[in-house]
Amino acid sequence: MKLLLASKSPRRRQLLGELGFPVEFITLDVDEHVAAGTPAADTAELLACRKAEACPAELIAGDDILVAADTVVVLGDKVLGKPADRNEALAMLRSLSGNQHAVYTGVCLRTATRTLSFTEKTDVFFRQLSDEELAYYVDNYRPFDKAGAYGIQEWIGMVGISRIEGCYYNVMGLPVSRVYEAIRQLNPRI
Repeated sequence: MKLLLASKSPRRRQLLGELGFPVEFITLDVDEHVAAGTPAADTAELLACRKAEACPAELIAGDDILVAADTVVVLGDKVLGKPADRNEALAMLRSLSGNQHAVYTGVCLRTATRTLSFTEKTDVFFRQLSDEELAYYVDNYRPFDKAGAYGIQEWIGMVGISRIEGCYYNVMGLPVSRVYEAIRQLNPRI
């Protein structure tokens, strides 16, 4: 059995690879536009399922399992995506500073015959950060490929996050323990 990871995220690649299964990476171009009115808590799973459905069936052979995921950062009822530039990253981080927000990762696993999906939520609490701290982070870590403009495993996570409620790895982009259990559910021989 091998896992097929439908993601461009280096963090997901690292996390899934550390589970000990052979991993093959595939890239899918998927429309990530979500209809207005879609609840923020449902967005990540909807996008993960869209990615899984976009994978050609012939790529999933035998006991192979496709893993697709998407992560969104939600402050209040607003979804914070990936920042387009430095100014947008700073604006996102200013809005998170001193506040609690939720990180939702939607995961969709697909075999040749079955599909399983779920959403994992983690609450993240930022302490109040100065403009100088935010600028230092953005200028040195360039978080333009990260939802909400931050990576918990980076400097800002060490100095800016006072606590989390839920799965740490979920905030990195893949709730690994829950993914492992879903893999076992799809392939009980593991």
